[in-house]
Amino acid sequence: MRRANLNLTVSYAILGLAALAILLPLYSILVVAISPQSAPAIGLGLPADPQWSNFAAAWAQGNFGVLIKNSTVIAVSVVAVAVVFSVLSGFAFSMMEFPGKRLLFLPLLVGLVLPFEAVILPLYYNLRALGLTDSPLGVILPEVGLYVAFGTLWMRAVFAGVSREIVEAARIDGANAMQLLWIVLIPMCRPAITTLVVLFFLWSWNEFLVSLVILQDPLQRTAPAGLGAFVGEYLTNVPLLAAGAIYVALPVVIVYFFLQRYIIEGLTQGAVKG
Repeated sequence: MRRANLNLTVSYAILGLAALAILLPLYSILVVAISPQSAPAIGLGLPADPQWSNFAAAWAQGNFGVLIKNSTVIAVSVVAVAVVFSVLSGFAFSMMEFPGKRLLFLPLLVGLVLPFEAVILPLYYNLRALGLTDSPLGVILPEVGLYVAFGTLWMRAVFAGVSREIVEAARIDGANAMQLLWIVLIPMCRPAITTLVVLFFLWSWNEFLVSLVILQDPLQRTAPAGLGAFVGEYLTNVPLLAAGAIYVALPVVIVYFFLQRYIIEGLTQGAVKG
């Protein structure tokens, strides 16, 4: 009993230190964001005269309203398309038999290990030839192609972990492939799919290189790319830069806060067989 209490205490201590390591930098950015420009923050104490107006100034001067709207449109579109493609391809590679199955799976594995930076310049010229630069579609399509490789591997593993008895019972009852997927597998694997949604949203929202190269128009930029331009323009105004960084990070924090339970279930799905 005493050993169990000790293990529990050590576990909570480690989790507390991990939480502190994550929350402390966020708190320090908030302290900097509300500090006067003439008196930069020193340490972690709140400034005597908090300048909450820095958030309004950063929002107006950095045009973050437009940037966040652009990022939202791109991220939601990428998530919707990439998740559907990942679910369908993961189902096909885990549950169906067709000619060239293993051969077709190889390009997906290549997509996982190929550095995206290596193809960004050819990608730019191809998209420019198609008239897709300075267009949200010019960012959405490459991101979908980039994330579907991981999503397919993820969903293939998730579907493969489903009990074979359940799958065979559905087929004996007359379920075709689409019924098996939408009626049986997707409800069972909803936490894993939700985790994939959050991962794709996080990656798409934070994507910097594609947006920087493809979107040259300031009104078409995403929030991270706009923040990069904001840094170059207001390099000496550290509080405004910190306020802008909070604007860029806040949507991801909100999404994770509301979906954390499903994320944990998705990450642990299949760890315990029942």
